[in-house]
Amino acid sequence: MDKKLLFDDAVALLRELIATPSVSRDEGRAADILYDRMTEWGLNPQRVKNNVFALPDDIDPAKPTLLLNAHIDTVKPVCTWTRDPHSPDIEDGRLYGLGSNDCGGGLVSLLAVYRQIVNSKSSNCPMNLIFLASAEEEVSGKDGITYALPEIVNSKLSNRPMIDVALVGEPTEMQPAVAEKGLMVIDGYSHGASGHAAREEGVNAIYKALDDLTWLRDYRFQRVSPLLGPTKMTVTQVESGTQHNVVPDLLHFVIDVRPNELYRNEDILDFLQKNMKNCELKARSFRLRSSSIALDHPLVAACVRRGLKPFGSPTLSDQALMPFPSLKMGPGCSARSHSADEYIRLDEIESAIDTYLDILGDLIAASPSA
Repeated sequence: MDKKLLFDDAVALLRELIATPSVSRDEGRAADILYDRMTEWGLNPQRVKNNVFALPDDIDPAKPTLLLNAHIDTVKPVCTWTRDPHSPDIEDGRLYGLGSNDCGGGLVSLLAVYRQIVNSKSSNCPMNLIFLASAEEEVSGKDGITYALPEIVNSKLSNRPMIDVALVGEPTEMQPAVAEKGLMVIDGYSHGASGHAAREEGVNAIYKALDDLTWLRDYRFQRVSPLLGPTKMTVTQVESGTQHNVVPDLLHFVIDVRPNELYRNEDILDFLQKNMKNCELKARSFRLRSSSIALDHPLVAACVRRGLKPFGSPTLSDQALMPFPSLKMGPGCSARSHSADEYIRLDEIESAIDTYLDILGDLIAASPSA
């Protein structure tokens, strides 16, 4: 397929998506657009809620399977935008608009690559390829990739494969992120007894929590990742008391924990609780885990052969919800994400399509059954 047409179609699709508000949990219209374009291109898409995916008819469960994934939802626009966030304007080689960088550029580039490979590959291709545009990534929602993956893998159609590895199109300036920090939010509680502040009554929940809050401030996790650095822990919210003359009987605080790949979320919670003198800790979820892929994985090796440099990413993505190895690599720059006047350069999309095709072509050629 002509590369210029592939690129032009990708940019046109991205402009359509930018013009269509798709804040997390409200991506229906964007999913409609994506489904319609994929249908026009003969990709036979399927849809589960606001997730749209495609896989070739000749998929073989005996072959390794690579998932190409990016998300269609966006955050809400911040108030400092100086232009219409849903006007997909092109100026000086930049395409502006909410979601252009995070991660519309990766989405349309990976879809272009899927389209090219599926349309050109022979029936004896040694690898299955699946494309998934997922919803609710920005909020790690239950109706996003967590809902979509079982629908793809455990479909009633018996020829659906398990997924072996994923390539995620988040903006990394097309450098391979081989590890990513996770996230665990913990609620802490200190319990006291109320009383009149003017009398020697009650048990002050604030005072009971002070030693534990100090320990949380000062503790440093010992296992430091070469790629992600240390696990980071920060108390970010504290609330207590009802009025000035009542001894507070409850203090609530929130801990933001960013684990590296050397710790399990469950183990972190157990360790913290054992070191609390007076406070009770409860994790909101264990599901957003740190992720990583082996440095000798063929997908990583294909990147390294092209001079790309593996690194560890501090930002969270749907990789945290993937029960298989994954690599994050996409056009655009992470610093532009969630910012006013977000944009992606057109040459970044063009280069991403070429780089993806080059790497996946190498991966397919290197497959044992090729």
